[in-house]
Amino acid sequence: YILQKKTYSCVVMPKVVCSKTYQTPRRPFEKERLNQELRLVGDFGLRNKRELWRVRYTLAKIRKAARELLTLDEKHPKRLFEGNALLRRLVKVGVLEEGKMKLDYVLGLKLEDFLERRLQTQVFKRNLARSVHHARVLIRQRHIRVRKQIVTVPSFMVRLDSQQHIEYALTSPLGGGRVGRVKRKNAKKGQAGSDAGDDTDSSD
Repeated sequence: YILQKKTYSCVVMPKVVCSKTYQTPRRPFEKERLNQELRLVGDFGLRNKRELWRVRYTLAKIRKAARELLTLDEKHPKRLFEGNALLRRLVKVGVLEEGKMKLDYVLGLKLEDFLERRLQTQVFKRNLARSVHHARVLIRQRHIRVRKQIVTVPSFMVRLDSQQHIEYALTSPLGGGRVGRVKRKNAKKGQAGSDAGDDTDSSD
């Protein structure tokens, strides 16, 4: 008997990152929490509660890191290195004030501190939009830029050094660019109507 060796082709699948971005509440029908979430979604113009849960999950991870560092000694190398890095990052984003660069103040951070730094909220506060919901529409429709880069993500976290550089995009009609499709179409209609009126007057 001749034994035939079978060869199998191995298909390598691409690696997919399946890390969690949000965590659902443990008690889904808690009245006080539901009212608070509904108020925050309305005040900051969020699309759904999943966006709120994503910010809450980020805040929980930051608090957890701060609690673990607080258990170490003040002169411990890990607390000095990772603690300073965490505090500098929070100050750079604008969530934490420079005068409060201590891990104890990190535990006192709230959801509103992070929601205030979203691009959607900053566009509304700089009077570039009529409402916080209008700000979301402008961002999604590529009307807003941060420095020279057009940003289409309403949840983009704005750094302190970039806060003064939130403006209308150069390609947007609001920023002096080409007018929109509907406006061009209406202008063309109006021009055609005026030409037709001139022709009738000349024939009379």
